[in-house]
Amino acid sequence: MTDESDEFETGASDAEETARPGADARAEADEAAADVEMADASAETAETAGAEPMEEDPTDAATADAAERDTVDEDATGSETDSDDSGAATAGADSDAEGSETAEGAVPEDVQKYARFKKVDGAQYDRVNDFLRQRTYVTAREWAIARLCADFRTETGVEMTKIGNNLPELVPFMTDTYTPQAVNQARSAFRDKVRKSGATFLYGAMSGFFTAEELDEMMYEVTEIAKFLLEVEGVDLSVEEELEAEERISSVMREVREASTELRQEELSDEE
Repeated sequence: MTDESDEFETGASDAEETARPGADARAEADEAAADVEMADASAETAETAGAEPMEEDPTDAATADAAERDTVDEDATGSETDSDDSGAATAGADSDAEGSETAEGAVPEDVQKYARFKKVDGAQYDRVNDFLRQRTYVTAREWAIARLCADFRTETGVEMTKIGNNLPELVPFMTDTYTPQAVNQARSAFRDKVRKSGATFLYGAMSGFFTAEELDEMMYEVTEIAKFLLEVEGVDLSVEEELEAEERISSVMREVREASTELRQEELSDEE
């Protein structure tokens, strides 16, 4: 049988090995050598497992350091670039703001050359206003703005925005700027008062309440006030021009009185 034969061959081999002279000594030597090899292998394995990592190649380390420095430099450069861009944007915004302020604060050339009201340079608004209110029905604000509206008129209309924005530069006794709406309101108020004053004056002249001499005297007084206001505005009238203006006005008023007298007489005749 196979198993018995195997056992038999094994036993025979062992018996033969035992029977050889010096077999035990060689076996012991072989076992000792095997033990030594196994010990060396174990030591190498332990060294490999517990040994410290191998030192890096200096060239590789330098390359790695350089790469790391380049990365840091790139990050720093990127940050500086972003910072510079931000600073440039801020500077640009400041420059735009300064340019806008300069454009807004610039005084137009025609405003700089405007030379009216120089004779009241340094005068206070209240003083000018009191003078006008004692002699006319308009205020200093209405008078000044009406004059400006006449001077700053173009083909498309009155430059009310320019007048309002530059009012302190145009009129010495005006200290605040005005909106276009406020300028228009002042001009409208001036017109309304002149219209009402004119109607009142003409009614007095045409009604017969005043004699011809009284009308002449009245015309002289109001003409003097009007001339004074024109002179304050910067209009220089010669003596001949003043006399001519007074004569023309007086002539017109006499005609108005005569025409009104004839009209009243006709109305009285019709009633009879």
